[in-house]
Amino acid sequence: MKRSSGVFLVAAAVLTMLSAACSKKQEATPVDGERAGWPDKLTIVLMPDEGNPGANTKNNDFVQSFTEFLGIDVEVLESFEYAVGLEALRAGRLDLLLVSPMSYYQAKRVANIEPLVTTGTEGTIPYKTVFIVKSDRDDINTVHDLKGKTFAFVDPASSSGYMFPKAKLIKDLGLDTEQIENPGYFFKTVAYSGKHDSSVMGVVMGDYDGAAVALQIISQVANAGLIKESDLKIIGETEIIPTACYVMRADLPRNLKAKIKEFYLAYDDEEFFRALYQNPQNRFIEAFDSDYDVVYEMVQLLKIEQ
Repeated sequence: MKRSSGVFLVAAAVLTMLSAACSKKQEATPVDGERAGWPDKLTIVLMPDEGNPGANTKNNDFVQSFTEFLGIDVEVLESFEYAVGLEALRAGRLDLLLVSPMSYYQAKRVANIEPLVTTGTEGTIPYKTVFIVKSDRDDINTVHDLKGKTFAFVDPASSSGYMFPKAKLIKDLGLDTEQIENPGYFFKTVAYSGKHDSSVMGVVMGDYDGAAVALQIISQVANAGLIKESDLKIIGETEIIPTACYVMRADLPRNLKAKIKEFYLAYDDEEFFRALYQNPQNRFIEAFDSDYDVVYEMVQLLKIEQ
């Protein structure tokens, strides 16, 4: 899988930011014995294809509650690439990371992490990928019709924006795993938009003929007033995908990890889950490595091992 040098430039820039943000992250003088050895700040990175641009207020409320519960600062940063978050996690520059199923697999390979929590559902809208084109494209009605067209994936480390839709195309169209992204093989060109909402906007604006995006992103972008759902047409979809999960550094103090998990599992702000998951009844549940066995199988199918 080829990545452009721009990814690494972005990674270097964001890692510099993370390094500066975490420069004060020294061992704190414990207030009591329970917090002996804890850092004075916990840093979380939220990845782009799992964020909801309309949920900043509830994210801030979550962070404030988390800070009060732990008794140490909690800082949330945003990154542009999954690779940035994984590298920062590996380097010990952040502590908790929200990862897609594919990035969970990659995180296990490159960093010493443990699964923390996931959600039983992404809300009332199933978590799966859909293939979209503009609704007025009468010449594109199935994924077969994408032949010779411009197409956008999200990010090569994204499950719903790359891995699952790529596998769907390979299985349904009989395409070669190693050639599918080459210009002129099936698509005229393949781009990586970086974010699901960027792919949606790219299709609406005519930058791409088609794209693969998580289904729930369409309603989020529409609810933000950026598009109308009627601007788009769905021409194919994947099966339901395992949900994203939070992972944490395995070398954090054991009692700190227990407190982090306790907070997530007890968090019950209905408005938070309404804003981020479109379902006020949703809650965090404990995540296990076995939840992502399907990803390991997909990795073999797509020959993603580098």
